[in-house]
Amino acid sequence: MGCSSSSPAAVKGSGRLQTTSQPDVLDSKNLRIKLVLLGDSGVGKSCILLRFVRGQFDPSSKVTVGASFLSQTINLQDSTIKFEIWDTAGQERYSSLAPLYYRGASAAVVVYDITNPETFLKAQFWVKELQKHGNPDIVMALVGNKADLESEREVSREEALAYAESNGMFFIETSAKTADNVNQLFEEIAKRLPRGQSSLSRN
Repeated sequence: MGCSSSSPAAVKGSGRLQTTSQPDVLDSKNLRIKLVLLGDSGVGKSCILLRFVRGQFDPSSKVTVGASFLSQTINLQDSTIKFEIWDTAGQERYSSLAPLYYRGASAAVVVYDITNPETFLKAQFWVKELQKHGNPDIVMALVGNKADLESEREVSREEALAYAESNGMFFIETSAKTADNVNQLFEEIAKRLPRGQSSLSRN
């Protein structure tokens, strides 16, 4: 189940796919980065995105079809970071489209549902795909969503943390429903972004 209705490559604002593999430095204190959300259908990718961008949660909304696009800007210390976020569909039939969205991304959020071990396995598949075909300097986060369903947990924090650490990722658990750790997720990504590349494209 998704948290925002969308159609293939539906976009808000500019839908141009950014192909640079590094953050776009607008000036010394402003970054614009392409971020992709990956994970199985129903894990809550769209819910996390909607909570981050609009502060909303809608459990009755439609499953993402193809991909959707939203942007959000945060201030971190003395920098401004604009996230341009591609939310990919989790259904198997859309898997072949995912490289269109993670190619050139500076950051990736790989999401699973803590109550569903199969989604954790699918998350590992996406991590391997990013390692093979993504930007070698990509900032990756492993996110266990639906932390509000602790009583139904089937994927332990310890297992997920060990996997994340062994693959050079950082790990966090979130609840799009309660907003727990959602903003912290994106703030942590922002802290880990490389700064100051001189070869970046500009608008």
